[in-house]
Amino acid sequence: MKKKLLVGMVLGASFLMQHYTYGQEEQESADVYLEEYTDEFQENFFEALKQKGIQNYDRAVDLFLKCKQLEPNNSVVDYELAKAYMLDKRYVQAQDFAIEALLSEPEDYWYLDNVLTILDKQGSPLETIKARIPYSNTKLRQNMALFYFKMRQYKEATEVLQDLPSSSLKSELSRKIKDSLQKRESIEEVTPIVQNVEETKSDPISQLKKTMEEYIAASNYTALLTESKEALDTYPLQPYFYYAYGTALNNTGNASKGVEVLESGLDYILDDSTLQNMIYRQLSEGYSKIGNTQKANDYLNKINSGL
Repeated sequence: MKKKLLVGMVLGASFLMQHYTYGQEEQESADVYLEEYTDEFQENFFEALKQKGIQNYDRAVDLFLKCKQLEPNNSVVDYELAKAYMLDKRYVQAQDFAIEALLSEPEDYWYLDNVLTILDKQGSPLETIKARIPYSNTKLRQNMALFYFKMRQYKEATEVLQDLPSSSLKSELSRKIKDSLQKRESIEEVTPIVQNVEETKSDPISQLKKTMEEYIAASNYTALLTESKEALDTYPLQPYFYYAYGTALNNTGNASKGVEVLESGLDYILDDSTLQNMIYRQLSEGYSKIGNTQKANDYLNKINSGL
């Protein structure tokens, strides 16, 4: 519940800091969420996001710690503290808060991603924190295998997959790891091609994509947020769902998480320049909303240069 509330808060923060105009529906929703928090919490949280965005990490940490005092059990604050500490290269503190967030929601991919990224920054193996996390959770281990695959750490991904029960995700990810190790560059060798119209009609991925395209065309980002999150949980190897979820986050006030999702989606694109440019454009918009104009311009230049 707290995560949902803070989505509304970030919407308010983006409006105040970047002077972006949102639809009346989104703003009214944000107002309802904001009522659940004290003015002091809002002020500190908004300012912390701003300070983190301009790379003033010490100040961001101080402000997030004030939020922590006001909301001790808020996992989003723990997650943001871990991110700020990591960016400031204070990895011990970053690791503690990242683990605290993960313990609150062990099946959240991005909380686990944060923990493993911090470990990677330190050059520390998983064994150093394995006893501190609910490693027996199947969804957590699936997320871990996905993280290692994304990082091209195929040996580690395979080791995690071996202990997982049989599932379509395990089979598909195992195949993709095998393909990657064999350096198959052709998309036809990695992703099955839908052979005909009848198969397309019965393909749930294609149906979900069509629904999301309709939501995007109608600017129905609230519905897109729910649909794309569920699709990504079910099909975490599909780059389009990262694009859809990131687009939804960008347009419902959580651009900070949106750019993380979108950048992760780039790791799953093999040979689809159209989708790649769509993600670049959303990344540019997302970084603009959180005040990082340099990164926003970098992604626009990638579209213009064709890189």
